[in-house]
Amino acid sequence: MRFTLKQISYFVATAELGSITLASERVNISQPSISSAITALEHDFGIQLFIRHHAQGLSLTAEGQRFLREAKALLLQAEEVQNAASMISAKVGGPLEVGCLSTLFPLAIPELLSVFRRRYEAARVNAVAGNQAELFETLRHGRIALLLTYDMNIPPDFDFIPMAPLSPYAFVGAAHPFARRRSVSLKEFESENFLLLDLPMSRDYFLSLFREAGIAPHITGRYAYIDIIRSLVARGEGYGLANAQPKNLTTLDGHKLSYLALEDKLRPLVYGIATLKGLRRTPTSEAFIEICRELLLNQPLPGTR
Repeated sequence: MRFTLKQISYFVATAELGSITLASERVNISQPSISSAITALEHDFGIQLFIRHHAQGLSLTAEGQRFLREAKALLLQAEEVQNAASMISAKVGGPLEVGCLSTLFPLAIPELLSVFRRRYEAARVNAVAGNQAELFETLRHGRIALLLTYDMNIPPDFDFIPMAPLSPYAFVGAAHPFARRRSVSLKEFESENFLLLDLPMSRDYFLSLFREAGIAPHITGRYAYIDIIRSLVARGEGYGLANAQPKNLTTLDGHKLSYLALEDKLRPLVYGIATLKGLRRTPTSEAFIEICRELLLNQPLPGTR
């Protein structure tokens, strides 16, 4: 389909006025542009739309009369689409799809959704969880409007709005010798079993912490879910590292954990909102981002307070 709405509108004006000259005045475009548009339509559709009368203007052919009815209906439908888009862009309402890194999701999204839904009852927001790599692709393909994530390998075609830094910490079971301490260095874990959160980009970040500390971890398990690691650590299978520290010290199967600050000077992760660069945000998206600023900017995550 190669025709444009402008070509259709030029044709309708010409058909209604019976003159390219008058149509040119109505739509404020040159006569050659209108002639070219009509010729292009006739060529693309393989029909003759007008009978040209020398010095007496134009009249529609039978095919042109039928085409005029359909053209007017098309322009009316286009106007309705434009009106609908204007209404969508003028208020906070309708559906909004957001994404969130799976490790951040339970600590941030429930509170964000609760506040957003109370404040904007006309909006329908849905949140999906995933790892960094898959959520980047979901955002890039337009299946979500924005993404709550860390500043890990943010692609150049994304904008990132930082909220707050989260420093890495270690966690051990309640029976571990370090459990009663407030802090520990990574060096002290060098000979102990390490359970790695094995997610795209996350694994690279955690392994980089050991390189910064100048040691090699003794990896005895790799898991894609932080709750699996928490349960194994609580039973004495090793230790884990994370950035988002939940308020709850109990694992899903009822065992206790101890969280330890790391004494090493290690790079924190900054969490924030990623959006596709150059994409015009709707008022609904802007409203959600504003609530993120209200609840998250330079503050602890809701699930850690």
